[in-house]
Amino acid sequence: MRFFNDYKKQILILLAVVFAISALITAGKKTKSSIFDNALGFIVTPLQSITTTVSGWFGDRISSFKDENDVYDENEELKAKVQLLETENKRLALYEDENAKLAKLLEISQKYPEYDTTATNIIGKDPGNWYNVFVINKGTKDGITADMVLTSAGGVVGKITEAGLTYSKAQSILDNRSSVAAMSLRTGDLGVVRGDYYLMNDGLCRMEYIDVESEIMKGDEIVTSHLSDIYPPGLTLGYVKEIVTDTNGLTKYAIIEPQVDFKHLATLLIITKSFDKATTGGE
Repeated sequence: MRFFNDYKKQILILLAVVFAISALITAGKKTKSSIFDNALGFIVTPLQSITTTVSGWFGDRISSFKDENDVYDENEELKAKVQLLETENKRLALYEDENAKLAKLLEISQKYPEYDTTATNIIGKDPGNWYNVFVINKGTKDGITADMVLTSAGGVVGKITEAGLTYSKAQSILDNRSSVAAMSLRTGDLGVVRGDYYLMNDGLCRMEYIDVESEIMKGDEIVTSHLSDIYPPGLTLGYVKEIVTDTNGLTKYAIIEPQVDFKHLATLLIITKSFDKATTGGE
Protein backbone atom coordinates (compact mmCIF):
# COMPACT_ATOMS: atom_id res chain seq x y z
CA MET A 1 0.00 0.00 0.00
CA ARG A 2 2.95 2.33 0.64
CA PHE A 3 4.22 1.59 -2.91
CA PHE A 4 0.82 2.57 -4.30
CA ASN A 5 0.78 5.75 -2.27
CA ASP A 6 4.27 6.66 -3.47
CA TYR A 7 3.54 6.03 -7.17
CA LYS A 8 -0.20 6.60 -7.25
CA LYS A 9 -0.06 9.23 -9.99
CA GLN A 10 2.13 7.11 -12.29
CA ILE A 11 -0.03 4.00 -11.77
CA LEU A 12 -3.23 5.88 -12.59
CA ILE A 13 -1.66 7.30 -15.80
CA LEU A 14 -0.50 3.82 -16.82
CA LEU A 15 -3.94 2.35 -16.23
CA ALA A 16 -5.54 5.13 -18.28
CA VAL A 17 -3.20 4.43 -21.19
CA VAL A 18 -3.85 0.70 -21.03
CA PHE A 19 -7.63 1.26 -21.01
CA ALA A 20 -7.34 3.61 -24.00
CA ILE A 21 -5.28 1.12 -26.00
CA SER A 22 -7.71 -1.65 -25.04
CA ALA A 23 -10.67 0.44 -26.18
CA LEU A 24 -9.08 1.21 -29.54
CA ILE A 25 -8.03 -2.35 -30.25
CA THR A 26 -11.31 -3.92 -29.21
CA ALA A 27 -13.46 -1.34 -31.02
CA GLY A 28 -15.70 -2.65 -33.80
CA LYS A 29 -18.10 -5.56 -34.19
CA LYS A 30 -15.77 -8.50 -34.20
CA THR A 31 -17.40 -11.66 -33.04
CA LYS A 32 -14.23 -13.68 -32.70
CA SER A 33 -11.26 -12.74 -30.60
CA SER A 34 -7.81 -12.78 -32.25
CA ILE A 35 -4.68 -14.15 -30.67
CA PHE A 36 -3.60 -10.59 -30.00
CA ASP A 37 -7.00 -9.81 -28.37
CA ASN A 38 -6.69 -12.84 -26.15
CA ALA A 39 -3.15 -11.88 -25.17
CA LEU A 40 -4.21 -8.32 -24.49
CA GLY A 41 -7.19 -9.55 -22.49
CA PHE A 42 -4.83 -11.76 -20.50
CA ILE A 43 -2.91 -8.62 -19.52
CA VAL A 44 -5.78 -6.14 -19.21
CA THR A 45 -8.25 -8.31 -17.26
CA PRO A 46 -6.04 -8.60 -14.12
CA LEU A 47 -5.32 -4.88 -14.37
CA GLN A 48 -9.06 -4.18 -14.56
CA SER A 49 -9.61 -6.39 -11.55
CA ILE A 50 -6.88 -4.56 -9.64
CA THR A 51 -8.32 -1.22 -10.70
CA THR A 52 -11.80 -2.24 -9.61
CA THR A 53 -10.45 -3.42 -6.24
CA VAL A 54 -8.45 -0.24 -5.71
CA SER A 55 -11.41 1.90 -6.78
CA GLY A 56 -13.67 0.00 -4.40
CA TRP A 57 -11.16 0.41 -1.57
CA PHE A 58 -10.98 4.16 -2.16
CA GLY A 59 -14.77 4.32 -2.35
CA ASP A 60 -15.10 2.46 0.94
CA ARG A 61 -12.51 4.72 2.59
CA ILE A 62 -14.24 7.86 1.35
CA SER A 63 -17.62 6.53 2.51
CA SER A 64 -16.14 5.55 5.87
CA PHE A 65 -14.52 8.98 6.24
CA LYS A 66 -17.85 10.64 5.41
CA ASP A 67 -19.62 8.45 7.98
CA GLU A 68 -17.03 9.34 10.62
CA ASN A 69 -17.52 13.03 9.88
CA ASP A 70 -21.28 12.60 10.13
CA VAL A 71 -20.91 10.79 13.48
CA TYR A 72 -18.54 13.49 14.75
CA ASP A 73 -20.91 16.28 13.73
CA GLU A 74 -23.83 14.45 15.31
CA ASN A 75 -21.82 13.92 18.50
CA GLU A 76 -20.89 17.60 18.69
CA GLU A 77 -24.53 18.54 18.16
CA LEU A 78 -25.61 16.20 20.97
CA LYS A 79 -22.94 17.66 23.28
CA ALA A 80 -24.26 21.15 22.58
CA LYS A 81 -27.82 20.02 23.34
CA VAL A 82 -26.73 18.32 26.58
CA GLN A 83 -24.89 21.47 27.67
CA LEU A 84 -27.95 23.56 26.89
CA LEU A 85 -30.16 21.21 28.91
CA GLU A 86 -27.73 21.27 31.84
CA THR A 87 -27.75 25.08 31.80
CA GLU A 88 -31.54 25.09 31.69
CA ASN A 89 -31.72 22.62 34.58
CA LYS A 90 -29.42 24.83 36.68
CA ARG A 91 -31.56 27.85 35.88
CA LEU A 92 -34.73 25.98 36.85
CA ALA A 93 -33.04 24.74 40.04
CA LEU A 94 -32.25 28.35 40.97
CA TYR A 95 -35.85 29.33 40.34
CA GLU A 96 -37.04 26.39 42.41
CA ASP A 97 -34.71 27.35 45.27
CA GLU A 98 -35.84 30.97 45.08
CA ASN A 99 -39.50 29.91 45.09
CA ALA A 100 -38.87 27.72 48.14
CA LYS A 101 -37.32 30.69 49.98
CA LEU A 102 -40.19 32.96 49.02
CA ALA A 103 -42.67 30.31 50.16
CA LYS A 104 -40.96 30.19 53.57
CA LEU A 105 -41.07 33.97 53.80
CA LEU A 106 -44.76 33.88 52.95
CA GLU A 107 -45.22 31.35 55.73
CA ILE A 108 -43.50 33.73 58.16
CA SER A 109 -45.61 36.69 57.06
CA GLN A 110 -48.74 34.59 57.58
CA LYS A 111 -47.49 33.63 61.03
CA TYR A 112 -47.45 37.31 62.00
CA PRO A 113 -50.45 38.77 60.16
CA GLU A 114 -50.49 41.84 62.43
CA TYR A 115 -47.27 43.10 60.80
CA ASP A 116 -46.83 44.53 57.33
CA THR A 117 -43.87 42.96 55.58
CA THR A 118 -41.92 43.23 52.33
CA ALA A 119 -39.27 40.99 50.78
CA THR A 120 -35.72 42.15 50.08
CA ASN A 121 -32.47 40.69 48.76
CA ILE A 122 -28.96 40.99 50.17
CA ILE A 123 -26.65 42.71 47.69
CA GLY A 124 -23.45 43.05 49.74
CA LYS A 125 -21.77 42.07 52.99
CA ASP A 126 -18.65 42.62 55.06
CA PRO A 127 -15.75 40.20 54.47
CA GLY A 128 -15.98 36.88 56.26
CA ASN A 129 -18.15 33.79 56.28
CA TRP A 130 -20.96 35.19 58.40
CA TYR A 131 -23.54 37.85 57.61
CA ASN A 132 -22.98 40.07 60.64
CA VAL A 133 -23.15 43.33 58.63
CA PHE A 134 -24.69 43.48 55.16
CA VAL A 135 -26.55 45.60 52.59
CA ILE A 136 -30.05 45.04 51.16
CA ASN A 137 -31.63 46.34 47.95
CA LYS A 138 -34.40 48.47 49.46
CA GLY A 139 -34.28 51.95 50.94
CA THR A 140 -36.26 55.05 51.79
CA LYS A 141 -37.98 55.17 48.40
CA ASP A 142 -39.53 51.80 49.37
CA GLY A 143 -40.62 53.14 52.76
CA ILE A 144 -37.71 51.55 54.64
CA THR A 145 -36.30 53.25 57.75
CA ALA A 146 -33.68 52.49 60.37
CA ASP A 147 -34.60 50.01 63.15
CA MET A 148 -36.96 47.99 60.97
CA VAL A 149 -36.59 44.28 61.75
CA LEU A 150 -35.27 41.66 59.33
CA THR A 151 -36.39 38.03 59.47
CA SER A 152 -35.94 34.86 57.46
CA ALA A 153 -37.38 31.36 57.51
CA GLY A 154 -35.44 30.57 60.69
CA GLY A 155 -36.49 33.64 62.67
CA VAL A 156 -34.84 36.96 63.51
CA VAL A 157 -31.90 38.03 61.34
CA GLY A 158 -31.31 41.52 62.72
CA LYS A 159 -32.29 45.11 62.08
CA ILE A 160 -31.68 47.95 59.64
CA THR A 161 -29.13 50.45 60.95
CA GLU A 162 -29.10 52.97 58.11
CA ALA A 163 -31.48 53.55 55.18
CA GLY A 164 -30.35 55.10 51.91
CA LEU A 165 -32.54 55.99 48.95
CA THR A 166 -32.26 52.63 47.16
CA TYR A 167 -30.40 50.49 49.71
CA SER A 168 -30.08 49.94 53.44
CA LYS A 169 -27.34 48.75 55.76
CA ALA A 170 -28.20 46.07 58.28
CA GLN A 171 -26.79 44.41 61.38
CA SER A 172 -27.43 40.80 62.33
CA ILE A 173 -27.84 39.43 65.84
CA LEU A 174 -24.36 37.88 65.48
CA ASP A 175 -22.67 41.28 65.36
CA ASN A 176 -20.92 42.17 68.64
CA ARG A 177 -22.72 45.55 68.69
CA SER A 178 -26.15 43.90 68.62
CA SER A 179 -28.39 43.34 71.65
CA VAL A 180 -31.97 42.05 71.74
CA ALA A 181 -34.30 41.77 74.73
CA ALA A 182 -35.15 38.06 74.89
CA MET A 183 -36.81 35.36 76.94
CA SER A 184 -37.16 31.59 77.15
CA LEU A 185 -40.37 30.54 75.45
CA ARG A 186 -40.74 27.60 77.86
CA THR A 187 -40.00 29.28 81.19
CA GLY A 188 -40.49 32.99 80.51
CA ASP A 189 -37.07 33.80 82.01
CA LEU A 190 -35.65 37.05 80.66
CA GLY A 191 -32.25 38.08 79.37
CA VAL A 192 -30.50 39.92 76.56
CA VAL A 193 -29.16 38.16 73.46
CA ARG A 194 -25.91 39.81 72.38
CA GLY A 195 -23.49 39.26 69.58
CA ASP A 196 -20.06 38.05 70.66
CA TYR A 197 -16.88 38.66 68.67
CA TYR A 198 -15.48 35.19 69.38
CA LEU A 199 -18.72 33.21 69.27
CA MET A 200 -19.58 34.83 65.93
CA ASN A 201 -16.80 32.77 64.30
CA ASP A 202 -18.92 29.70 65.06
CA GLY A 203 -22.21 31.33 64.11
CA LEU A 204 -23.29 31.63 67.76
CA CYS A 205 -24.31 34.40 70.16
CA ARG A 206 -25.03 34.57 73.90
CA MET A 207 -27.93 35.38 76.19
CA GLU A 208 -26.77 37.37 79.21
CA TYR A 209 -28.24 38.52 82.54
CA ILE A 210 -30.12 35.32 83.20
CA ASP A 211 -31.09 34.94 86.86
CA VAL A 212 -29.12 32.18 88.52
CA GLU A 213 -32.38 30.67 89.79
CA SER A 214 -33.93 30.50 86.31
CA GLU A 215 -34.89 27.13 84.88
CA ILE A 216 -33.58 27.76 81.37
CA MET A 217 -31.96 24.62 80.04
CA LYS A 218 -30.26 23.26 76.94
CA GLY A 219 -32.65 23.00 73.98
CA ASP A 220 -34.99 25.81 75.10
CA GLU A 221 -36.26 28.12 72.39
CA ILE A 222 -35.28 31.76 72.91
CA VAL A 223 -37.56 34.44 71.44
CA THR A 224 -37.78 38.22 71.42
CA SER A 225 -39.45 39.52 74.57
CA HIS A 226 -42.15 42.12 75.18
CA LEU A 227 -39.50 44.42 76.68
CA SER A 228 -37.98 45.23 73.30
CA ASP A 229 -38.80 48.59 71.75
CA ILE A 230 -37.61 47.52 68.29
CA TYR A 231 -38.25 43.79 67.88
CA PRO A 232 -41.82 42.43 67.98
CA PRO A 233 -42.29 39.86 70.76
CA GLY A 234 -42.30 36.15 70.10
CA LEU A 235 -39.88 36.01 67.14
CA THR A 236 -37.45 33.10 67.28
CA LEU A 237 -33.82 34.01 68.02
CA GLY A 238 -32.41 30.51 68.44
CA TYR A 239 -32.00 27.60 70.86
CA VAL A 240 -29.91 27.15 73.98
CA LYS A 241 -26.75 25.21 73.21
CA GLU A 242 -25.07 25.53 76.61
CA ILE A 243 -25.65 27.12 80.04
CA VAL A 244 -22.72 28.73 81.92
CA THR A 245 -22.78 30.28 85.44
CA ASP A 246 -20.98 33.62 85.72
CA THR A 247 -18.01 33.96 88.05
CA ASN A 248 -20.06 36.18 90.40
CA GLY A 249 -22.41 33.27 91.08
CA LEU A 250 -25.45 35.54 90.78
CA THR A 251 -26.17 35.24 87.08
CA LYS A 252 -25.57 32.89 84.25
CA TYR A 253 -25.50 33.09 80.51
CA ALA A 254 -26.49 30.80 77.67
CA ILE A 255 -24.77 30.06 74.39
CA ILE A 256 -27.43 30.50 71.69
CA GLU A 257 -27.43 28.76 68.35
CA PRO A 258 -29.55 30.85 65.97
CA GLN A 259 -32.13 29.10 63.85
CA VAL A 260 -31.17 31.31 60.91
CA ASP A 261 -28.46 30.03 58.54
CA PHE A 262 -26.14 33.04 58.69
CA LYS A 263 -23.77 31.56 56.14
CA HIS A 264 -26.29 31.43 53.31
CA LEU A 265 -28.59 34.42 53.62
CA ALA A 266 -30.13 35.74 50.41
CA THR A 267 -33.80 36.77 50.55
CA LEU A 268 -35.17 38.34 53.73
CA LEU A 269 -38.43 39.73 55.04
CA ILE A 270 -38.62 43.27 56.43
CA ILE A 271 -41.24 43.98 59.09
CA THR A 272 -42.35 47.44 58.01
CA LYS A 273 -45.29 48.07 60.35
CA SER A 274 -44.54 49.43 63.81
CA PHE A 275 -45.98 47.57 66.78
CA ASP A 276 -47.05 48.93 70.16
CA LYS A 277 -43.75 49.62 71.89
CA ALA A 278 -43.23 48.83 75.51
CA THR A 279 -41.88 51.43 77.84
CA THR A 280 -38.72 49.60 78.89
CA GLY A 281 -35.48 48.09 78.05
CA GLY A 282 -33.34 46.64 75.33
CA GLU A 283 -33.69 46.65 71.64
